[in-house]
Amino acid sequence: MSAAPSSTLSPLLSGSVLVLIQFDVCEEIRLDLLQQAINARAVQQPKSKHSMPAYVRYQRPPVVEPLEPLLLSGGERLEGEVKYYDYGVVSVVYQLAFSGNWEDLVRLASRWVWDVDFASHVEPIVRQRLERAAAAMVKTYARWLSEDYFIFQVRDETEGFSAASLTSDRGLEIAQIVRGDRLRLSPGECAEVLQSRISYYENDLAVIGWNAAFLYDTNAGAETAIQLLEYANSQLLEFRHYDELLTEILDNVYDSLERKKGMLVRWRMARSATRLHTVLLEIGELTERADNSIKFLSDMFAARLYRLAAAKVGVPDYKDLVAQKLKTAEDLYHDMVDQFNQSRGFFLETIVVLILLIELFYLFRGRGM
Repeated sequence: MSAAPSSTLSPLLSGSVLVLIQFDVCEEIRLDLLQQAINARAVQQPKSKHSMPAYVRYQRPPVVEPLEPLLLSGGERLEGEVKYYDYGVVSVVYQLAFSGNWEDLVRLASRWVWDVDFASHVEPIVRQRLERAAAAMVKTYARWLSEDYFIFQVRDETEGFSAASLTSDRGLEIAQIVRGDRLRLSPGECAEVLQSRISYYENDLAVIGWNAAFLYDTNAGAETAIQLLEYANSQLLEFRHYDELLTEILDNVYDSLERKKGMLVRWRMARSATRLHTVLLEIGELTERADNSIKFLSDMFAARLYRLAAAKVGVPDYKDLVAQKLKTAEDLYHDMVDQFNQSRGFFLETIVVLILLIELFYLFRGRGM
């Protein structure tokens, strides 16, 4: 079902509205085993927006399979697919063909962003799918983190705007769409939203927000931006997971050190420190793999677009939090090792003193006899 235009006074737009719903389900998905268990294919590598030799490449492309259409209470019928990333993220993408004017798009954006709980519709579907591929899941999580994101990709059917005229003439509507707001925003807030815009050609535009993005482009031209937005949100999900995991690990270590004091506890710190260091190495390896799962080879525009998308959804912030907590945990590990070494040194010195006392005791005892 397409959204019908409410008025002919506003230019007619056509395109697609997409919702991304992503779940962090396990530490790793074995894509080779997954493809054996389900009817899935590898995702094509993202295409460059321009004709110059340039490449955006997944290290290990996700695999994708189609989903049954999703029917919303408003009558919309959404076509969908699900993607599986090797670092444990499952990404569901539902898409609705759109045809209408700017006012229609603003209303649709506000309703989808705030009134429709897509995660509750989608999570049972994902769990059912994963039941078929349990052998491909490594260290499944008991609790899933989730993220959702909206992409509004349209083109004017009557006249082509330039990026400059589009932001000038339709900046208020674009800001409403990106924020999902029913009311018109203040000029200052609109300017804040439009700061996060990027264009490659004169007549295309991407405005990236933390919860939604507006793309004024053809279907083919928007393909790379959509894939990079999906990838950026999957990275956010991964670093959120590592942030929570490190917080839990550090809290447990602090609680253990607070509850137990004394020489015997210090003596047992070697085992606790070894476990902590093992976990840190595992997390470091996993974060590096997730962070390097896509490469930009010569395509500087795609790299700039990804950096903008990642910054808006919060990837650098969570990445910095993870790095700080890894550093804190590493310092804690070294402190635990130092305390253990001090305890061991004191213990060895005590043994030496006892041996000397015993020898002196027998020496003086022998003389007394």
